[in-house]
Amino acid sequence: MNGFSISSEVYVTLTDNESIAEINQTSRGINKPTDVLSFPMLTFNEHIPVIDAGDVDPETGIVFLGDIMISVEKAVEQAGSYGHSLERELCFLVVHGMLHLIGFDHETQEDEKEMMARQEEVLQELGLSR
Repeated sequence: MNGFSISSEVYVTLTDNESIAEINQTSRGINKPTDVLSFPMLTFNEHIPVIDAGDVDPETGIVFLGDIMISVEKAVEQAGSYGHSLERELCFLVVHGMLHLIGFDHETQEDEKEMMARQEEVLQELGLSR
């Protein structure tokens, strides 16, 4: 997988179904819990970040990519359903969220196929196969 060569920072919040459902309702208008939500701070043009001067912390040179929220309750449920470890499920959700933060999406079948392939590639590199 191509590296992301920009020094960056991401906040990951682990929460429960009730809290993530509230945020899902507020941000997406969907009144139910979900496994992961991503809130990107940058825009991308064909997977190339559009970084303005204000996006870079002048003291550290770090770019804040955004926030990822994960429902641990959902992760536990899904790990059981898929028959793999909680560690693998949490890593999958972080990778999924990270890909959203760096401009990937799954709105079309082609985009979903590319995103799934990248997720699996990263998980394989981490030694977390199904």
